[in-house]
Amino acid sequence: MRAVLQRVTEAACRVDGNITGEIGNGFLALLGIEDADTTDDLQWLAQKIVNMRVFGDENGLMNKALSDIDGNILLISQFTLFAQTKKGNRPSFIRAARPDKAIPLYEQMIVTLETLTGKKIATGIFGADMKVSLVNDGPVTIIIDSKNKE
Repeated sequence: MRAVLQRVTEAACRVDGNITGEIGNGFLALLGIEDADTTDDLQWLAQKIVNMRVFGDENGLMNKALSDIDGNILLISQFTLFAQTKKGNRPSFIRAARPDKAIPLYEQMIVTLETLTGKKIATGIFGADMKVSLVNDGPVTIIIDSKNKE
């Protein structure tokens, strides 16, 4: 399971012109799910997301977590995070989980993040053609991979 976290001052997702989710300060979290992912990957990644200390403190240092700033999460499913680009110029997405596996894990991630944060998680619509807008704060962008715990 892979997440790209972008620290934002605002973010929104639109599908067919309608807002499906929007937040102020917090994380825009792009989530990729692969076939090998389990609930263990999900739990580990969810903990990382909510506890990542990349928000500025009173000295301008990245010492605060999401809860310290009363931040929110906009969670967007994005299978393209598992693009393989080694051969040719057309990416392969063979590692990305099919919807029958990915949707339950995506929905479980929403519930897990809501439990950990005590807040409603804003979302896109799984599999839809989404238009995501954001104001990246910093910019700060962090990539987390449950199979490559650096």
